[in-house]
Amino acid sequence: MKNLKHNQLLFLSLVSSILVILIAFFQWNLIEIVTEFLMLPIWLVVFGFFIVITVKTIINLFKNTDWKPFAIQLLTVLLWLFFPFTQVMLDLDFKTNKSEREEVVKMVENGTLKPNISYDSSIIQLPEKYDQLSKGGGEIVIEKNGSFILFFTYRGMLDNFSGFVYSPNDKKPSQHDFDGDFKQIEKLDENWYFVGSY
Repeated sequence: MKNLKHNQLLFLSLVSSILVILIAFFQWNLIEIVTEFLMLPIWLVVFGFFIVITVKTIINLFKNTDWKPFAIQLLTVLLWLFFPFTQVMLDLDFKTNKSEREEVVKMVENGTLKPNISYDSSIIQLPEKYDQLSKGGGEIVIEKNGSFILFFTYRGMLDNFSGFVYSPNDKKPSQHDFDGDFKQIEKLDENWYFVGSY
């Protein structure tokens, strides 16, 4: 009976930890699918479950000197705090989709793709083939002076957004381009920058 409870707790600690790691890796993809508002209950359920199991593993550690379930929870907390999940996913997104984004850039530069949203002359709705390249609806934004092109990695509300910016002259975007307030401007590659406004 004791062994059964031990195995059950070990299994639950693994499940809760895997869920936390998956949420950490894929939270931006999930936000894209279910929106920020519906992510809140998902986070509450996953982290609530993780906290309950962590408390049980601490009790189990002191009662039965069984450290394995607790070690799993502790390792997950350390990973959550110190592993750059978002950065890894952004790097992966940038590298795997760079050539397709450059195809879009060429189409914008040669006039094949032009602003096509009636209420905003700086927005281009991408063709279906390319709409996964810009989160939040498959739209890209051309900076008013026409030099920068923004592909969203996260499209929040108002000036809360982030994305990959193509700069034809490799000029660094300024803090207020795209009507943002960039707290982060980081060079990724020749002609490419990551920007974050929040």
